[in-house]
Amino acid sequence: MPTWEMLNREQHVALRVSRACDATRHFAQIVADEFPRAAPYYPILFTKHPETGAFYAGVVMGLEPGDNLLTVDGALPDYRPADLERQGFFVNDGQIVIDREHAGFAGARGEAVFDSDGEPTLALKRVQQALHTLQEGIPATDDAIKRFLVHGLLEPIDVTLNFDDGNPLRLDGLYTISLDALHALPDAAVLELFRAGDLQLAYAQTGSLRHIRTLGRIRNARLSDGRA
Repeated sequence: MPTWEMLNREQHVALRVSRACDATRHFAQIVADEFPRAAPYYPILFTKHPETGAFYAGVVMGLEPGDNLLTVDGALPDYRPADLERQGFFVNDGQIVIDREHAGFAGARGEAVFDSDGEPTLALKRVQQALHTLQEGIPATDDAIKRFLVHGLLEPIDVTLNFDDGNPLRLDGLYTISLDALHALPDAAVLELFRAGDLQLAYAQTGSLRHIRTLGRIRNARLSDGRA
């Protein structure tokens, strides 16, 4: 069970947060506002929550659980999704709480959360912004996904990659926006999606799928080097 503690400068003056646990995250949830920032670097796909069956969006950073193919020296070199930025931090009754057992707090090499005067550091300010992004963005993203579903725009995507070792890898349970279905919508529906900002999301998401091939190339190179 998590060990929850309300974040405060007196108790957590020596707390440090590390990005090293990014290396074990192959998938991270993102919200609609993050699509334009994430699309240049990651494939964005939809999947279903295992408990509720509700759709949510996320970025794929690895092809197997526990293995992030995009980290360099343990950290992501490009856009870091809010879900990773806030690892170990949560909001409860309007207050920031932390899970002291989270891997993001392990070791002493991370960034300090409070400075010597007890004021929030840049690291903590990034966490605060990430929590705000998720808190505001998840309901808005849920609404956008509902509109995609109403118009029949989400469809399963077949992601099967072949590698030089002869062992193919298939990713299941992922969905994409169907551009064919989108382009077949009546003008009134397209105008509705445009005014809601959903068309930008649709084209950012579908355009990001090219990065799946990048992940495949990275994994294949690791296989050749004996690192996978």
